[in-house]
Amino acid sequence: MAGNSKRQGAVRKSGSKKGAQVGTGGHRRKALEGKGPTPKAEDRPYHPAHKRKAAADREAQKRGGAPSRGGQRVAKSHELVVGRNSVVEALRAQIPVSAVYLATGIDADDRTREIVAAVAARSLPVKEVRKPELDALTDRAVHQGVALEVPAYDYAEPDDLLDAAAGRGGAPLIVALDGITDPRNLGATLRSAGAFGVDGLVVPARRSAGVTATAWKVSAGAAARVPVARATNLVRALQDYKKAGCFVVGLDGGGETRVGDLELATDPLVVVLGSEGKGLSRLVQETCDMVVSIPMAASTESLNAGTAVGIALYEIAQRRAERR
Repeated sequence: MAGNSKRQGAVRKSGSKKGAQVGTGGHRRKALEGKGPTPKAEDRPYHPAHKRKAAADREAQKRGGAPSRGGQRVAKSHELVVGRNSVVEALRAQIPVSAVYLATGIDADDRTREIVAAVAARSLPVKEVRKPELDALTDRAVHQGVALEVPAYDYAEPDDLLDAAAGRGGAPLIVALDGITDPRNLGATLRSAGAFGVDGLVVPARRSAGVTATAWKVSAGAAARVPVARATNLVRALQDYKKAGCFVVGLDGGGETRVGDLELATDPLVVVLGSEGKGLSRLVQETCDMVVSIPMAASTESLNAGTAVGIALYEIAQRRAERR
């Protein structure tokens, strides 16, 4: 209606526009900020994940471990083997065990009977827990009512392997793994190392497979006999071995010398094996005194780490036997 702008109470500033006014932007941004990001599920007291995390924390404190973070176990002093088949295999392989967890009222079958018999034969500590507690302990894995707590492996130092060789009285023979991330390959390498009298293995402390329960099983008990050392810097460890009088020989498909023709086989030796896909890293290969290969009928074929190191160690053992 004409003249409404002059009615009582109506105020209009000269030159002003409808909508945003000077100085209001900050107020609108503040209104849009909200209350911050949504908390994680385990940090919301009403969420089931919070209850699972609290139960895991209580169980970890009972075992002397650290509380969980983000629903995951922080303690690195052990790992868990879960599931009846996995537990049976672990016990058959004589893997070290800190504790055995059995769910209350677990149904008996051939596997559980074998587990109970093996546990009794080794006098292993048994903890009977309710299913919800076992669910929390295993991060809700398919545990089938049973789990093993495996202690962390006690790694040696790289220098310790030379001391072991000195105690044996022969020329040192050490295997170093460069970029092997599959614990099954580490276990197979340990098995070959135990068969051919290797003084020990060296693995990088980072980006490398460690001696887990899987590696223990594949090693068929060799993990208990062959020490494994962790090197903070593998190249530096290899250089230290060279200073101590060892020759460092890389095993790679591009090596010009066949491993069976290795004249250094009877000398103090460190055999370095790279990953199946990438082979030896550049710095490790530059550190090697020489690189040898395993002849194969097809150039496109490759061997996994456990098989390759087994062949190389056999050839070295043959050369050493001929010199005796």
